[in-house]
Amino acid sequence: MLKNTEQGYGSLSIGLHWLTLLLIVAVYGLMEFRDIFPKGSAGRDLMKEYHFMVGLLILALVVVRLLVRFGSPSPRIVPTPSPLMLKLGHLAHLALYGFLILTPLLGWLLLSAGGKPIPFFGFELPALIGPDDGLKETIKDLHETLANLGYALIALHAGAALYHHHVLRDNTLTNMLPERK
Repeated sequence: MLKNTEQGYGSLSIGLHWLTLLLIVAVYGLMEFRDIFPKGSAGRDLMKEYHFMVGLLILALVVVRLLVRFGSPSPRIVPTPSPLMLKLGHLAHLALYGFLILTPLLGWLLLSAGGKPIPFFGFELPALIGPDDGLKETIKDLHETLANLGYALIALHAGAALYHHHVLRDNTLTNMLPERK
């Protein structure tokens, strides 16, 4: 089943979800482990370049995810959670999508404000704004703050999935798992 139904997520949504997770792990890994190379070294520059490119890939993937999400039904949660739980879930998803869109956009703006090229797997994307050192520092602070907040959002998302599975005993987590045959 490629598309979502009211009974479960389709393989497209499931694949996009788990691919997004893998790319998030990669982008954070590239950021956290760039320090294994000295500043100014080719290895560090390569890790930063891949960090930028994978971040922009996440942004592109989120656009696809949103098109799929709005173009197909969301599976029902069985048993149905309380209205409060449903509202909290919607707010959490809104926060996650905001994080997945704003963080890469801020990265793109950061490179633009720094007057640096915006690499994307053999292509160079256009700058979104002109060089501006003062704005660059503000954008950098926002990008890093949002990236740090991302750790909490990801933990909240994973914790909520486990809560749904083990405490509420509903189908939220199992709906997002690849089918086992």
